[in-house]
Amino acid sequence: MSRIGKRPITVPAIVQITIDGTKVVVKGPKGELSRDLPTNVSVSQDGEILLVNRRDDSRTSRQLHGLCRTLVANMVEGVSTGFQRRLEIQGVGYRAQLQGRNLVLNMGYSHQVQIPPPDGIQFAVEGTTNVIVSGYDKEIVGNTAAKIREVRRPEPYKGKGIRYAGEVVRRKAGKTGKGKK
Repeated sequence: MSRIGKRPITVPAIVQITIDGTKVVVKGPKGELSRDLPTNVSVSQDGEILLVNRRDDSRTSRQLHGLCRTLVANMVEGVSTGFQRRLEIQGVGYRAQLQGRNLVLNMGYSHQVQIPPPDGIQFAVEGTTNVIVSGYDKEIVGNTAAKIREVRRPEPYKGKGIRYAGEVVRRKAGKTGKGKK
């Protein structure tokens, strides 16, 4: 039995769950998420507890058991509390700002980079170097943060660029100049 898959999911009182065969719909104050689960996995609700069970002991059922439990748990957490991802900008002259809902980045290019938020995502900027991506779908929050980071990934020599909060960038030693003779 999967250690992750057999753990029950506690559902807060503010979240409503509808199970229709393999489709799970989760509604909460932040939004609504739905997902079609594989037929190898079934979801059952017992009051405030959700259980994810596999239908048989085949290899694919065992592989999908923990994954589906985690996906459903992330849906419940997302519509009740939401997710956020923090990004830090490092480098002289690099900064971020909001124009309406769009995130505008000055990253040393000849132009500003504008990033519109997908549905269900909000951007926030603290100061000029901290960006917060928040929303109720963990997958979209992570993908949006990764797209922002790709505008200028941290380089290993000076560490300039956009990085996740708490990310450690391995630094390389630069060239050492050979003395003139």
